[in-house]
Amino acid sequence: MESKKPRILLCEDDTNLGSVLKTNLELNDYEVVLERDGRLGLAAFQREHIDICLLDVMMPNMDGFALAEAIRDVNPDVPLFFLSAKTMKEDVIQGYKLGADDYITKPFDLEVLLLKIKAILKRNEEQHKENDSKEFDLASYHFNPRLRQLSVGDKTHTLSPKENDLLRLLSEHLNDLLPREKALKKIWGSDTYFNGRSMDVYIAKLRKYLKEDARIEIVNIHGEGFRLVVKP
Repeated sequence: MESKKPRILLCEDDTNLGSVLKTNLELNDYEVVLERDGRLGLAAFQREHIDICLLDVMMPNMDGFALAEAIRDVNPDVPLFFLSAKTMKEDVIQGYKLGADDYITKPFDLEVLLLKIKAILKRNEEQHKENDSKEFDLASYHFNPRLRQLSVGDKTHTLSPKENDLLRLLSEHLNDLLPREKALKKIWGSDTYFNGRSMDVYIAKLRKYLKEDARIEIVNIHGEGFRLVVKP
C-alpha cells in the first residue's frame, strides 16, 4: 500500500517565492496547500489535515504571528516554521515564544529547509509510534491505547476514540494535573464552552469504567483540570 504523503500548509504572500517553494516541496514528495494570506491559511488549517506549517510573517489580513497563535489554539503540537525577512532579535524571540519549531530568515537555502522538514517530521513520527505502543497498568486495570481496550479481571471495555484519547492523556499525567485547556485543544481542537461540556460527559463515562477498583479515581481540580489518581 502506498504511504500517504505528508501535507504542508505553506502561507506565503510573495507569488514567485510561494510558487517556487510549492513546486520544490512537491518534487520532494510532499502535498502542499499554498495560501497567500493569514486568514485563508487559518481556514485551510481548519479544513485540512496538516502535518507541518510553513508561515511567512508579513502577510495581509492576518500576519504569521497571529496565524501561528490561532493554529496553536487548534493544535498545540503541529510542527511550525516561520519563513521571514524580519531578522530583528525581537521578532525571532516572538516567533519562538509562539511555539515555533524553527525561525528561518530569508533568503534561505532550500536544501537546508528540506532537511529540517524531513528531520522534524521523522521526530514526530517516532514520538507517535512510541506513544501508540505504550500501555498502562492502573491499579487492577490494564489500558492498551493502541487497541482502545481497558481491561479489569475478565471484563474488557472497548473505548471510543475520544474516550481512548482522554484516558491516554490522563494516564500520561498519572497522579498529576491534566490541564483542562490542554485536553480540550488536543482532543477537541479548541477550548470552547460546548467542547468543555462534551469533555465532562466523557470524564463521567471513564469514571463508570473505572468504578471496579476503589484505588483509582478521576479527581476534578476546580477551574484547572483533572487528575487520574492511583492509590497504592
